[in-house]
Amino acid sequence: MKKFLPALVVDVVLVVVFCAIGRRSHDEATALTGLAITAWPFLSGLAVGWVATVALYRDKFDAALIVPTGLLVWFSTLVVGMLLRVVSGQGTAFSFILVAGTVLAVFLLGWRAVARAVTKVRTPS
Repeated sequence: MKKFLPALVVDVVLVVVFCAIGRRSHDEATALTGLAITAWPFLSGLAVGWVATVALYRDKFDAALIVPTGLLVWFSTLVVGMLLRVVSGQGTAFSFILVAGTVLAVFLLGWRAVARAVTKVRTPS
């Protein structure tokens, strides 16, 4: 568990930040309840992605890998998040799906790319 806990925390924080930015950009209330309503579908998708990745790649699991971990986590966060938004009566306009997909990719794949680059710089060849 300790092996991937920091990466999971980073992912959760970034999904919450994504939701907070979205709420702020639409001048929606900043109350924690509103943020929770916006974030739960994406956090659920994130959980699905993590569980699936750990289950599928148990022996080779690395939380900081872009492929497969980052891609599966990003895809699940986006798709499950959008499906749960539909089920719960929240909006899923096409433009929102594009923006969400892009921002979540930058966040969830971006930190992994930075982590890999830093690791390669610190590791002697």
